[in-house]
This record gives sequence, C-alpha cells and structure tokens, in this order.
Amino acid sequence: MKKPIAFQGELGAFSQAAVYQLFGKSVPVLPCPTFETTFRALMSGKAAAAVIPIENTLAGSVHENYDHLLRFDVRIVAETNVRIVHNLIAAPGVQRKNVRKVYSHPVALNQCLKFFARNPGIEKVPFYDTAGSVKMIMAEGLKDAAAIASEIAAGTYGATILKAEIEDDRRNFTRFFRLQKASAKPLPAPGRQNWKTSIVFTTRNKPGALFRGLSAFALRDVNLTKIESRPLRGKPWEYLFYLDVDGREKDTNVANALRHLGELADFIRVLGSYPAAGA
Repeated sequence: MKKPIAFQGELGAFSQAAVYQLFGKSVPVLPCPTFETTFRALMSGKAAAAVIPIENTLAGSVHENYDHLLRFDVRIVAETNVRIVHNLIAAPGVQRKNVRKVYSHPVALNQCLKFFARNPGIEKVPFYDTAGSVKMIMAEGLKDAAAIASEIAAGTYGATILKAEIEDDRRNFTRFFRLQKASAKPLPAPGRQNWKTSIVFTTRNKPGALFRGLSAFALRDVNLTKIESRPLRGKPWEYLFYLDVDGREKDTNVANALRHLGELADFIRVLGSYPAAGA
C-alpha cells in the first residue's frame, strides 16, 4: 500500500480537498490533529508528502505554518488553491426549520455572517474543526443542530447538505503547499508553466537593509508576489522575511537575485521552486 498524504484536521477537512486536487481522489490520506504533527508525519516517514494551508484570501496567512517551514527540513514542490465552499450540513431527516444551533470552526462561522443575520434564531457555536463538527453532530444524533463544513465532510460522515454555498464571499480561496522532505528526489519539472520560488531571509538591523535586499529582485525585473514577516526568535524586534517571487530558482535572473541577496542578508534559505497554481 502506498504511504498516505498527511494533512491537518479530521477526515473531510478542506485540506483533504487540497490533497485530492494535488494527488487525485484515490490517494490514501493521513489526518493529523495539529500542523506540527502533520510536519512530523512527513519527517518520520509515516507520510509520503504533506499538504498544508499557508494563506486564505479573507483570513490571511497561517503564521504557524510559516514557522514550521523554517523549523523542519522540507521543500515546497507544488501549490494549489481551493475555493472554500461552506455548506449547512445536518443528519439525514433533520429539516432546516428545526435547526437551532450551528457548529463550526470560528473562522468558518465568521465567513457566514450574512446567513446568520437572515436567520437570527440560529445560535453560532464555535467548534475545533469544520469537518469535526459534522462528525460530532452525526455521532451524537443531534436533531436540532447543523454544522458548516465541506461537501467532502458531508459525504464522509453520511450527512445531508441542507443548503450549499452559505459563505458571504464567493471569492474565498485557501492556498495550500505540497511538501516533501528536502532530501527526497525532486519531482519531474512540468513543461510550459509559470513558476514561483519561496524564500526566507534575515537582514542586518540597520536603515535601508530590507530595501537593499528587495532591490536585488527589482533590479532584475523579478516580480515579488508576496512578503510576510515573522518574529526572529531570540532577537526581540527583529524579523524573518518570507518572499514569493515569480520564476524558477535556476532561472538566470532569479539565480542572480538570490546570489545578490545572499551577499546582503545574514541568512537566506530557498524553501522551494514549484509550478504556480491558477486563481
């Protein structure tokens, strides 16, 4: 049997949808309780790869996973964007008019506020996980409650979708990374496709240091698509900078920019070059 793909959350989580987009629906999966255990499953060899969320178009970045990308010896080899479709889900036979409570992760609840405004008699109940909320209402046989989760979660636990697409904003996407051990054999490079490269670096704490570091890319017309700062542990008020740039690590202009940045930075690490996902 092939080794599974690790992701954080219960079976039916949106991360599982990302796994299916990257690997196909026949791949075995390994749900993990936390992001850290997801990374550890990959590093220990329990999983062939891991799929982790890195940012959402509404909720922003998943800061913990930026920290884990530096902490663990992994490589980003692919990305995908999953449209987050929130569904009102209940046990079979439960009618929408009887629903008095809706369970889900706090982020999911807050992304469906218009639904709750139209239904003031329904109480929002925070829960640890979207798919986990479906699992719970089915296990407890609740007849006056529903959950907000993915279509996959409804199918996984034998529940019924009472109303689909109750999210406030249809342009709600989460970006996921496919990870493998840094020591693993690189994936075959696809042909004609846009690429991204993700980098983390630190600069000297002096005026203009970040400007000069970023100019290494601007001078070579390398497009910067994202910048994220994270605290540098052990050095209060100093920061790590995570960058996404267009292009492949081995492209001449990107390679020269990285070489230039390496001359200016105290620390630099390429986290991966990978085919860019569509919107």
